[in-house]
Amino acid sequence: MATAPQPQKSLARTFGLRMAIILVMSSIIGSGVFKKVTPMSEGLQSPGLVMLAWVLAGIVVLFGVWSVAELASMFPHSGGPISWLEKIYGKLVSFLYGWSSFTVIQTAAIASVAYVFAGALNSFIPLPHLSPKWESMSFLGIHFFENIGAKLITCLLIIVLTWVNIKGAKHGGLISSIFTFTIVLCLAYIIIAAFTSEQGSMETFTTKGSQYPSDGFTWFAFLSVMVLAMRNAFWGYEGWITLGFIGEEIKEPKKTLPAALTIGIILISAFYFLINFAYLYILPVDEIVAGATNNPNYIGAVAVIDKILGNNGVFVVSAMIMVSTFGCTNATILLSARVYYAMSQKGLFFKGVEKVHEKNQTPHKALIYQCIWACVLTFSGSFDMLTDLVVFAAFVFYGLTVFGVIIMRKRNKNLVRSFKTPGYPIVPIIFILFCILLVVISLIEAPLHSLVGLALIFSGLPFYYYWKSKERHQTYLQKSASTAETDTEN
Repeated sequence: MATAPQPQKSLARTFGLRMAIILVMSSIIGSGVFKKVTPMSEGLQSPGLVMLAWVLAGIVVLFGVWSVAELASMFPHSGGPISWLEKIYGKLVSFLYGWSSFTVIQTAAIASVAYVFAGALNSFIPLPHLSPKWESMSFLGIHFFENIGAKLITCLLIIVLTWVNIKGAKHGGLISSIFTFTIVLCLAYIIIAAFTSEQGSMETFTTKGSQYPSDGFTWFAFLSVMVLAMRNAFWGYEGWITLGFIGEEIKEPKKTLPAALTIGIILISAFYFLINFAYLYILPVDEIVAGATNNPNYIGAVAVIDKILGNNGVFVVSAMIMVSTFGCTNATILLSARVYYAMSQKGLFFKGVEKVHEKNQTPHKALIYQCIWACVLTFSGSFDMLTDLVVFAAFVFYGLTVFGVIIMRKRNKNLVRSFKTPGYPIVPIIFILFCILLVVISLIEAPLHSLVGLALIFSGLPFYYYWKSKERHQTYLQKSASTAETDTEN
């Protein structure tokens, strides 16, 4: 007698409000908080304008959070945006977001942040290099063997944290709690040390750089440099949408998701404002720019601690960077794998990735696929390009997602909305306009990187049409019809 098929195991609802806030913070606070003051100062040449860029970036992200929180509260499903985008635009746009997350947005973020961890570790333990002959070898312009020690440490970190998250979501959550608490204490220490130090002054903070235009910026020049500075700030905020990936694992998601996203972003914005104020209170803009000119590995936070504590700044900040990037890598691994798990459930990803671990109730195969590709990207070595691609590709879909809030308000007026976007429709419109502005200026300022980003987005089309034609996709279509009825009733 045939045995009836066993129902697919679901992911466990593990995270309450406190843990959700921690995941928001740990998935965002990485290397940007230490490093981005330098390129922003180079472009804007004014401490006041740098602070304005951080404030504006925080407001734009908060507007995005309030907008997607409305969708998250209506559709708290695994994968977050791929579920929302499917309901708004259909399966193709949803798939392209998920595919882009796999090819660059999320996996490149994992590789880039983990690589910064390895670079910070190098301050304490010199990592090995191969001979110049091996390091200079390249394929299609990619130097696979360059900085081999750092790349191996990066991959080791990704593999270890993937294994931890396969063992259970609570394990990953515990790591995020510990490291988030630690880095918040570290940032608070820098802020207090800076403002109580005799090395800083408001005169330093109010002094513009020598390259600041004597007649001020023209309107277009100001708009361009401000948007590019904000793009650097957005790398510091990257990961703000990822809590939506685990809607299926959040307790009382319709209430918890909007609250956690809002509280998390406000806390992070406050820390970012204070820490960058502290940097510019201690270091003149010209000193920051000169440091970056003379040393491509210059980090503003290191120079600040050096000035306050002496020559031990590099070790103090390196330790802080290791803590923040370890926690950020862990949270990004934990959250991002849910996208591919959800895609495979729909029949639009590699077979078997929809499986849930029998014992641990984690999407173990999705985590493994993500780990492998993130390690491949690590050996590509083009981390500056990868971070640019992450921001560009992400904001294409962020804009589409937030525009979806307006579409859903028009199309499905009767859907229950436990959270409504404050300031609607002004808040989502401002966010959408900024996304358009950032994408356009990125295309003008860095056309090659932007076109590569678009190519990676559309590289998924052959896979989409192949998987869509498979028989297992038809099963999903039947299931999704019943789910859509349930959502409409709610």
